[in-house]
Amino acid sequence: MPAGDPPLTLRDLDAIGITRLRNVGRKRASSLTEMEINSVLDLLQHYPRRYIDRTKQARIAELAQGEEVFVEGCVERSSSRRIKQRRRLVEVVISDDTGRLKLTFFNQPWQEQSLRPGRQVIVHGRPTRYRGSLQMTNPVVDLVGDRTGRFVPVYPQSEKASVSTWEIAKFVDQALNRCQPRGIADPVPAGVLQRFDFMGRHTALNGIHRPAAMGESSEARRRLVFDELLRVQVELVRRKRRLERHTAGLSHATGGELLDRFLARLPFPLTGAQQRVIEEIAGDLALPHPMHRLMQGDVGAGKTVVALCALLTAVQGGFQGALMAPTEVLAEQHFETMVSLLGDLTVPDERRLGGERPLKVELLSGSRGAADRRRAVAGLATGDVEIVLGTHALISEGLEYRALGVVVIDEQHRFGVEQRAVLRGRGPGSVMPDLLVMTATPIPRTAAMTVYGDLDVSVLDELPAGRTPVATSWARGPLEEARVWAAVRAAVSEGRQAYVVCPVIEESDVLDVRSAIETHERLTAGGGELAGLRVGLLHGRVTPAEKEATMELFRSGRLEVLVATTVIEVGVDVPNATVMVVVDPGRFGIAQLHQLRGRVGRSRLASSCYLLGEAVTAEAEARLEAVVASNDGFELAEADLELRGEGTIMGERQRGRNDLRLASLRRDKEWVAVARDVAIEMLDADPDLLGHRELADEIELLLGDTDAEYLLKS
Repeated sequence: MPAGDPPLTLRDLDAIGITRLRNVGRKRASSLTEMEINSVLDLLQHYPRRYIDRTKQARIAELAQGEEVFVEGCVERSSSRRIKQRRRLVEVVISDDTGRLKLTFFNQPWQEQSLRPGRQVIVHGRPTRYRGSLQMTNPVVDLVGDRTGRFVPVYPQSEKASVSTWEIAKFVDQALNRCQPRGIADPVPAGVLQRFDFMGRHTALNGIHRPAAMGESSEARRRLVFDELLRVQVELVRRKRRLERHTAGLSHATGGELLDRFLARLPFPLTGAQQRVIEEIAGDLALPHPMHRLMQGDVGAGKTVVALCALLTAVQGGFQGALMAPTEVLAEQHFETMVSLLGDLTVPDERRLGGERPLKVELLSGSRGAADRRRAVAGLATGDVEIVLGTHALISEGLEYRALGVVVIDEQHRFGVEQRAVLRGRGPGSVMPDLLVMTATPIPRTAAMTVYGDLDVSVLDELPAGRTPVATSWARGPLEEARVWAAVRAAVSEGRQAYVVCPVIEESDVLDVRSAIETHERLTAGGGELAGLRVGLLHGRVTPAEKEATMELFRSGRLEVLVATTVIEVGVDVPNATVMVVVDPGRFGIAQLHQLRGRVGRSRLASSCYLLGEAVTAEAEARLEAVVASNDGFELAEADLELRGEGTIMGERQRGRNDLRLASLRRDKEWVAVARDVAIEMLDADPDLLGHRELADEIELLLGDTDAEYLLKS
């Protein structure tokens, strides 16, 4: 790579195949391809997962029992033998010039092959004394070859591909050395680098792969994390603005008489948060480009009322509104709630005698009869039906809307992107309807900025008056479990109702968890904890008609306890239910447990949630402790991010080639907000990135059209 040429861009590095490096023949290239390393760019973005600090390295003769250390040595011998329960024990001896150390590995048979005599290794662990000698059990092992330096990077490696961390380090060294004459281009403006005291990109890539000090790797990571987040945020903001600029929308008349009538007849006052979000939505609806807003609200925060205000705004302007829910139970629940809130509300209409017309609301779902369905479909085509609620039936082939103006999608992550796009494509002519997505799974602000960065975000962070916090406790042993069933019987004797939720439908040989069917049988059998009570059973295998019949029995109070799977996680609203028992709670995630708990506490009645059973893992224990400690969904979402990482959140949309390789929504939350601000600042000054062509090219290269299109649609 001759000097004097312009600096290498990421596209240049992507065009240089990995076989251009010395000692990368066809076989080694094939192994690297298995690790998704095909180009020099892939190699330089294969970042170290940690570093060995050789300044803290001990000699074997200096080891003390119980102290965590790094030790370097050469493998003298390795062997394996079968022990009880068909497990394998691998024993390895390493040495340095001061002595020998035995390593033992339980159920890691591959270590015998990996740790062959003559190999140079660094092991990390705590020595323990066994039969008079020190040894390490299941230490972390790194094959270091002949690497030198005070801080040795350890790379993600692949046993299957047979590529070791020291081989990756050699290839990275070679690539960085060959980039040195031209340098690596830096598309981030100099003013931004100066403002945040960032090192240049070339320096950062050197600093993360071969740091001279640990502080250097931290500073390098900080810079490269910012690059990743900036690319994602620029793309999200740019696409959002392009949608606003180039997509025709409807400019709705807001604050009309219909909305005023509805708000005046509500039997409860709106919370401050509801009023704020209604105003934010009204501001969007008044604009001539389509609304693209996410409404986040905790369980019971009053999202349905806010959604209804958006739908009524469409109706008062002569358009239709649609609400799509992921399940029939949830669609029917919304329908019943909305019908009760709307009552006999009429729409002002000067064309009618008397100046009024009845508001027509329909439910369209698979369980409706053929005649009901035909009537609803005909009414949507003529405009007689003004608000429709349903499941995927709302986007079925042949269903026509006269003038669809506002679309509300509940529990958005349960729908495919294409389904949402189809519903939005049902607007009048070439005009796109306004879209309000609502989710009852709170997402931390920084995660929402990345996952839903192309949506404006409104947060309902206030519970309506009269909602009582649910007292949550964890019953671990038989004695505590007996108290839970006594509490269920006591609640029923006072005229209240209870849910019992199980993680699976039927017993499983694979999972050691209690099933809904088995739990129902055990609780109701003679001598069972709930014998004599009216106990129903609900799970995903019953037909829609059976499900609705069971729910109706429970809603009417004819069933006192409902044993169910997570089909009741969302959308079931029975204010008289005051007890929630979750069986084997360790099988559920934090968000699911919080959703289930939200099925009770839906009135002024004191309500309880009991988590029943041991936690199988340390992570499950941490989840359950978090749910017991807090009723705040946003606080729990932060805890979930801490415990599980962003995989679950980022999984809600497809991941691009280089979505977030290094950045973490947990560790780097402050940089998400900074990157968002810088992206907005850059696009305010240069909407088409004409002055930032290298950055635009990187976004196209690393996020790719498919991922970008996904961001736009979701």
